[in-house]
Amino acid sequence: MAATVGRGGATRGSSGVFGLVVALPLVVAAVVPHAFAGGGGGGRRWFGGRDEGRRAAAQAAKDAAAAAFYELDTAQRGLRISIETITAVDDSAEARRAVEGFAALGRRIDEVSGAYITAVDSHDLDRDELDAAAAGRARADMERARDELVRVKGELDRFEQGLAPLLGRAETQLARLAPAVERARQALRNASGALDAVREGGFRADDLAVRLARLGPELTRLNEGAGRHGVAETLQRADQVLREAEAVRAEAEQVPERAAEIDKRLVSLRTRTQALATRAAGVEPVLSELRRRFSAACWQDLQHVPEQAGTAARQAEERLAEAAKARDEQRWPDATSLLSTVRALLNTADEGVAAAGERLRRLNAVAKDPHDEIDRTRFAVRDAQRLAMSGRTTPEPRHAGPLDEAVARIDRAVGMLDTGRHPDYWAFLTELEAIRATAARVVEQIREERAKP
Repeated sequence: MAATVGRGGATRGSSGVFGLVVALPLVVAAVVPHAFAGGGGGGRRWFGGRDEGRRAAAQAAKDAAAAAFYELDTAQRGLRISIETITAVDDSAEARRAVEGFAALGRRIDEVSGAYITAVDSHDLDRDELDAAAAGRARADMERARDELVRVKGELDRFEQGLAPLLGRAETQLARLAPAVERARQALRNASGALDAVREGGFRADDLAVRLARLGPELTRLNEGAGRHGVAETLQRADQVLREAEAVRAEAEQVPERAAEIDKRLVSLRTRTQALATRAAGVEPVLSELRRRFSAACWQDLQHVPEQAGTAARQAEERLAEAAKARDEQRWPDATSLLSTVRALLNTADEGVAAAGERLRRLNAVAKDPHDEIDRTRFAVRDAQRLAMSGRTTPEPRHAGPLDEAVARIDRAVGMLDTGRHPDYWAFLTELEAIRATAARVVEQIREERAKP
């Protein structure tokens, strides 16, 4: 608001008159009636009781307008603080509209405040010559100014009520600011302490030191405060510093455990690599027996297993040497990645070596007595057929078709065994496995359909 006005005083004139009456001797008081009649040597002009009442009414209107003026000024100051709180945190369109609305209200407040000040300046209620008409005009102007001040104060109050959600969110963020910054600082201190402890244990942890050093500029910006960088940006920076510092601390604390785990894996994978070399040497006799007793179709996909196993073992040994070097140099991610490569190599090679022995076992079993596989497959198909017929007189075609074909496929597979001196037992086994898989799919389909409401 542009200006403030103090309370004036018709009461000052009145108290002065009564003080004079009390103070003068009785003989002097005898001349007072003459003053009321307009006579007497330049003394103050006195009104009757009705005129004094009009002066008092004008003064009361002036006092009421002054009170409304101060209430509006106080409310505007408080609202300005709320707007500043919002703009310090929020740059959304809603916040910008609030700022524009406050500016518009400010212009309206300046307008009615100016009218009030003009009214005050236009009427001197203390002057001796104030007549009844002037007192009436003063009262009317003061009451009009007060009404406008009260009306705009109401607009200000309603505007402030509408700001409540924005202000609440802003105050919440401001309340988060100091604790968030302190948590970030504490996280950095904890990370630094954890890194020092790791180094004292003989670990360099250079990568963690680099990551921690990168947070130094962010700490500087946090210390510069929200006044320079804004509340929202400072909160975001504090959260980021907290997360990254906590990650450094956690990884630093895990370094000794990580090193021990890598050492353990190195020993384990070396043992597996040596075992693979030994097992790979035993594949060739298995293949020799497969070639001697069974048709080429039963073993030709396995003939490269010894070579593949030997290559995998050599590659595993090379990667293990690289992993051991990375471990000595404390390059933990590199060491971990190399060990994962070794494990994948050994898993693939182990599967190939195991497949050769498993193939010979299964072929020996089916060559000796194929009926176990046949009976197992027929049972799976019959079980699926019983489920398809459960609660029905005829099965669904989409279920019956694959199962009827499965029965025919079993018969054809059995016929494969009568093709000569060395039947393709592997084709026989894989076909029966496929038939059982078909029966299992039909069973699953039936159960899913019946489970639906």
